[in-house]
Amino acid sequence: MAEHAPVRTEDKLKPKLFSVMKGYTKEQLVKDIVAGIIVAIIALPLSIALALASGVGPEQGLYTAIVAGFIVAFFGGSRVQIAGPTAAFATIVAGIVATEGMDGLIISTIMAGIIMIVMGCCKFGALIKYIPGTITSGFTFGIAVTILIGQIKDFFGLTFQNAPIETVDKIKEIILCFGTFNWQAALVGVISLAVLILWPKKLEKIPASLIAVILGSLLVKYTGLEVNTIGDLYTISSAPPHFTAPVVTFARVRALVPNAFTIAILAAVESLLSCVVADGMIGSKHRSNMELVAQGLANIGSALFGGIPATGAIARTAANVKNGGRTPIAGMVHSVVVLVILIVLMPLAALIPMPTIAAILFVVAYNMCGWRNIRNTIRTAPKSDIAVLFVTLTLTVVFDLVVAIGVGMVMAALLFMKRMADVTEAHTWVDVDDEDTDPDSIFRKKIPARTRVYEINGPMFFAAADKYKYMLHDWDIDILCIRMRNVPAIDATGVEALKRIVQRCERHGVRVIFSHVNEQPMHAMEKAGFIEKVGRENFCNHIDTALERAASIEEELHKEV
Repeated sequence: MAEHAPVRTEDKLKPKLFSVMKGYTKEQLVKDIVAGIIVAIIALPLSIALALASGVGPEQGLYTAIVAGFIVAFFGGSRVQIAGPTAAFATIVAGIVATEGMDGLIISTIMAGIIMIVMGCCKFGALIKYIPGTITSGFTFGIAVTILIGQIKDFFGLTFQNAPIETVDKIKEIILCFGTFNWQAALVGVISLAVLILWPKKLEKIPASLIAVILGSLLVKYTGLEVNTIGDLYTISSAPPHFTAPVVTFARVRALVPNAFTIAILAAVESLLSCVVADGMIGSKHRSNMELVAQGLANIGSALFGGIPATGAIARTAANVKNGGRTPIAGMVHSVVVLVILIVLMPLAALIPMPTIAAILFVVAYNMCGWRNIRNTIRTAPKSDIAVLFVTLTLTVVFDLVVAIGVGMVMAALLFMKRMADVTEAHTWVDVDDEDTDPDSIFRKKIPARTRVYEINGPMFFAAADKYKYMLHDWDIDILCIRMRNVPAIDATGVEALKRIVQRCERHGVRVIFSHVNEQPMHAMEKAGFIEKVGRENFCNHIDTALERAASIEEELHKEV
């Protein structure tokens, strides 16, 4: 009976919670509860700030942390992942809400959740690693720039005449309306920013964002400063998450497909990156496909209960680990604590000044921008990689993430193909090289008189097809031996190129022998019917066998003459 290959742990579609609870202890329960409470305190101001940056009400950020956070903890593939609203989605969500309304956002998020579930079930978790780091760095920095620009208005207390959606339009509006600068708002913003920067250097255990929120609220309430607060601009609700069904039509679904794919890809990339970071911190191994399924369920749940798109939050996950969280129980506790805070303390959120929210988002943008990675890329990477990075960054700021990732991936793919084509070559052997140390070198072999040996190095694919055009410039031979030991892969264009070579050889009465064809190229040739055309006997597993066959064919040809 054939043995089946064992399923790798990262490919399992089994929630991590069910695996880690087998040896669960009371000591770990206490640590998870403490970590969950601390993460909830960190998540509170961040969730509110990110919801406002996304163009929705403050409570919707908390709904996301509650619903998505609990679902990801329960079903997720990581031991310590904390999910909720993140900065990566702020500009995307704001754009969808502005153009499609809340119903459009809900439908887009539900479709994105379905896409992620399909991705997880189809074992696409490992494919995320094929998105180049330059693209990830580019759009992450671009998102950070858009968040920063979007918060300048509230930080300086500006009064806009229009309500721009695009980043470029916001820059124009900031310049035109800077005359409405409110020094009192700027003062609160600067003080809040100073707390956010300096507080962690002294008392890291207490979240700086919470201190900034409390101090900013007290400052505005008791000094009479004329500064907008959340309560001035939004209606505050302490109601728990409730089911919200969107109005769905086929036309609406079709129009929102691009938004859904954007949310799905971004959520998948950011969640799995967060899992990788967490793995490094606790020495564990996440289940990428299960994590994708959990993120899909979480986004569907968040959308149906009044939330916005969610993903794994690297900063909150790291805080969970640092405070002793080691199982999904910590993430579930975090969600429950946020729910309690929403019901009991949400009215106090009306006192939070908008410049303080802007200051929190400034720090979020700085932390997510990854400027050190970009600096290192500029110093060490090839110019082509730098070009991909800056094109992705620029398009993210000027247009949107869909355009940026699409163009970035096309550029990266084209540049990768060019590199592969540059290292692919086909050449003949005519001179002996005494310095060659390869025991299988053709220089050490006896080549029959009317046989020519060509060796192909590198993948044979469409971008390198022109490399084989000059293979047959000498027809004064009887046998062409094509050596393919260094060809790891071949595509349909590569097979067609070999077909053309064989056809030209047939027209000139030249027999073709292949030596050492690797597994993937052999499978591709067999599928294309190429092996039957050439003759299975003309495929040899080693150059010695191929040369022996060439010698026997030459001998037969001479007998016929």
